[in-house]
Amino acid sequence: QVQLVESGGGLVQAGGSLRLSCAAAPGTMISLQYMSWHREVPGKERELVALITTSETTTYADSVKGRFTISRDDAKKMVTLQMNSLESGDTARYYCIARDGAGDILSAWGPGSQVTVSS
Repeated sequence: QVQLVESGGGLVQAGGSLRLSCAAAPGTMISLQYMSWHREVPGKERELVALITTSETTTYADSVKGRFTISRDDAKKMVTLQMNSLESGDTARYYCIARDGAGDILSAWGPGSQVTVSS
């Protein structure tokens, strides 16, 4: 199972930026996996925010298009989510997940990283 650790969350004012990082544990490879970021707000369903394939094709939720950018560095075993022009609606706990080409999840849901946007 792919083991991932998220970091980089925090408190930011609306309009600001944050960068989330997702690092694979030692001995874990991500180069063959699709990588995705999700977010969850208590009482709501977990939402897919962004996904990047092994060929670096990206997909975004409509709510973050033009503001968020997902990227990957397979040599460093890391995936990042650059979040710009943050809005209060982006407040959530963010999770990084590895998937196979069929979309099946290959990693456990970790503790995530909290992002809080103040208005």
